[in-house]
Amino acid sequence: MAPRVDFASEEFFRDPAAVVASLRASAPVVAAKFPILGKVWVTTTYEATARVLKDTATFSLRKDDGAVAGLRWWMPSLIATLANNMLTTDEPDHTRLRGIVDEAFRRRAVLEMEPRIRAIADDLAAELFAAGSPADLVARYAQTLPLSVICELLGLPRADRPQFIAWARARVEFTGVIGFLRMIGTIRKMRRYMAERLQVARKEGGEGLIAELVRVEMEGGRISGDEMVSMLFLLLAAGSDTTTHLISGSVYELLKAPERRDWLAQDWHRAGLAIEEFLRFVSPVQFSKPRYVRKTLELDGVGLKKGDRIMAMIVAANLDPAANDNPDRLDLERKPNRHLSFGTGIHFCLGHQLARIEAACALQALFTRWPKLQLAVAPDEIRWLRRPGLRSIEKLPVAAGE
Repeated sequence: MAPRVDFASEEFFRDPAAVVASLRASAPVVAAKFPILGKVWVTTTYEATARVLKDTATFSLRKDDGAVAGLRWWMPSLIATLANNMLTTDEPDHTRLRGIVDEAFRRRAVLEMEPRIRAIADDLAAELFAAGSPADLVARYAQTLPLSVICELLGLPRADRPQFIAWARARVEFTGVIGFLRMIGTIRKMRRYMAERLQVARKEGGEGLIAELVRVEMEGGRISGDEMVSMLFLLLAAGSDTTTHLISGSVYELLKAPERRDWLAQDWHRAGLAIEEFLRFVSPVQFSKPRYVRKTLELDGVGLKKGDRIMAMIVAANLDPAANDNPDRLDLERKPNRHLSFGTGIHFCLGHQLARIEAACALQALFTRWPKLQLAVAPDEIRWLRRPGLRSIEKLPVAAGE
């Protein structure tokens, strides 16, 4: 019988490898209770995780009636509307929606953004201690960088960005059902703002993804008004939250072992390999969206019934010794590196190139400006937000060092 695990607990976030190993010893798929969702199956191996992510015919993001598998009956209709996006959509709607924004995230387009991303990172690094020392690296750097980039990508007016970033920060601070319900007011404000920006783009045109969505709407109607707003919310969340946690988690690991920081700073051509290992080891996204089991079957010897819900446990795949040797050891030179942090199959992360470049720019700008950066508290004083599904450091106090 699988041990009971609180997937939003400090114990789990501090040492996921130990918890995952105990679950994997029980079975490749185990029954669990997940915050907000309730009863759900979760995978514990690389192979089971990959199969659930790839086999969309068996493990669907939608129920038979078309409802999103992860929604609960008590959730407001606003949430159901915003949840109707390409991340919770099966074919053919997934390809239709992804195709609209795919060009903006192709490698060429993202590489063209790199100088601007690096400039934003340099500016933020220079201002890290402007309000005093120690500084919270999460609030002053790891959050602000990807949010600033996504604001530019969307084409939001520069004057609006401080308010938009404040809303986005408030949105990610919920924990549990009560926090989820408190967050609704902020989401309503953001939804109203995004609808207004779409209307401005319809009248005046503009640059960025908001203007591109309006152009697609006017040319062929391949996307509805609600889908446009939902798309913007998805790009905000997927384009900033996870990268925030990748940056802060990576810095935390480097500052716990300054010899790793110094090794990376000696040659920034090493950043590519290092980022892949941080993606695997930090695992900012711990679980996939819930899937609906469409038929009774056995998954690696475990019986599942039609109508059950299952989540691909990405952190378990990343820490599976069958996929990577010594998976509980951080190895910045690991190669090959078999991780599923960007998923697999048709829902492979649209922004994977952007996330990699943002993380590399963030680390290089930070440690070039502050080569002796250090934790301002003991590592065991760091805490994680009780955010189910995401491994997000609450605060990361740092000092410039000597």
